[in-house]
Amino acid sequence: MRLTILGGGGFRVPLVYGALLGDRAEGRVTRVVLHDLDAGRLSAVARVLAEQAAGDPDAPEVTVTTDLDEALRGADFVFSAIRVGGLEGRAADERVALAQGVLGQETVGAGGIAYGLRTVPVAVDIARRVARLAPDAWVINFTNPAGLVTEAMSRHLGDRVIGICDSPVGLGRRIARVLGAHPGEAWIDYVGLNHLGWVRGLRVAGRDELPRLLADPDLLGSFEEGRLFGPQWLQSLGAVPNEYLHYYYFNRETVRAYQRAERTRGAFLCDQQAGFYEEMRRPDAAALTAWDRTRAEREATYMAENRDAAGAGEREDDDLSGGYEKVALALMRAIARDERTTLILNVRNRGTLGVLDAEAVIEVPCLVDANGAHPVTVDPLPGHATGLVCAVKAVEREVLSAAESGSRTTAVKAFALHPLVDSVNVAHALLDGYTAVHPGLAYLT
Repeated sequence: MRLTILGGGGFRVPLVYGALLGDRAEGRVTRVVLHDLDAGRLSAVARVLAEQAAGDPDAPEVTVTTDLDEALRGADFVFSAIRVGGLEGRAADERVALAQGVLGQETVGAGGIAYGLRTVPVAVDIARRVARLAPDAWVINFTNPAGLVTEAMSRHLGDRVIGICDSPVGLGRRIARVLGAHPGEAWIDYVGLNHLGWVRGLRVAGRDELPRLLADPDLLGSFEEGRLFGPQWLQSLGAVPNEYLHYYYFNRETVRAYQRAERTRGAFLCDQQAGFYEEMRRPDAAALTAWDRTRAEREATYMAENRDAAGAGEREDDDLSGGYEKVALALMRAIARDERTTLILNVRNRGTLGVLDAEAVIEVPCLVDANGAHPVTVDPLPGHATGLVCAVKAVEREVLSAAESGSRTTAVKAFALHPLVDSVNVAHALLDGYTAVHPGLAYLT
């Protein structure tokens, strides 16, 4: 089976390849094709993968290419993890937003809109090429903003594109751990949009254990989200939000923390990864060792500004291992081998949430089999969550419309309607700032 990874020179690709190395079953991935526009980054990542595979005679064969069509032909699965504009673009997104006093995070608020406006045209082109060159392939999208990009691609690939994110998985794992349950034996009642969802229940042997957690302030304060949001706020919500909702519930505090920080997250990663890729230019560099060291620092500093604003302290060791590669592999196995499983995924709504139309991509538990991912029926969201989900989905639709039409007016509307951008004048200033630093937005007129 052939897996093509778009963004194959990306820093997290070795996580995916490492997960594949443990797979010995029939129908496994035997060939991995890495595609990237940057040949130097491709070479660096290929070196890491070669060291990972050393001594493993069954390791998937790895090839690299900068030709997109060549990468897609013959693919059974396409894993899309591209970053349009690179980390330099992410850092610019953050700077422009913070200069206007609003959040510039890559998937939330102004930064997410700017990233979406850059990314959607490229993702749509990829979807069209997949439909033409590999019509039987399944596309697994991790490109951010994941829900928005998955919805853009679904207009050309239907249900054969599925979005993944490791954030809900990590949240469910932490809650289960605190409650003394095995994560693999728990049913997580999670619903929302990508980076905008809530755990409303966690069932073990048919019993919902979440009320026990919500009733105990000490337990609530013992894990990441409890420290981020505070036990009292979680008790008032009656649910545990995805960590990204900290940007909404504590927006002013987070913006101040980002403004005080020595560097934005994008600038930190840009510098950090530049150092890694520069090190890989040396033929004597130990590629896997350098990658492991860089990854550990990356994971430890994740959402550092939010934790600083909340006084949440350092991340726990168990939360430093990522997880999206495990979700991707479980999804591929379920489809390729009909190994039925349940995963929280980004898929078309199909009536799951009554407040959104059938084509809206949402993030919910899905039953996965050889025919793809099927969203599980969920209870309606409470009013406060419904309002936020509908508002953010409306913004996503404006982004999609602007990307399709090239309308600058529609792009301004997307910024202005977002709950974290509170001014039409700020929306105009944001778009002016972004078009000045991003050549990829020149299509907006």
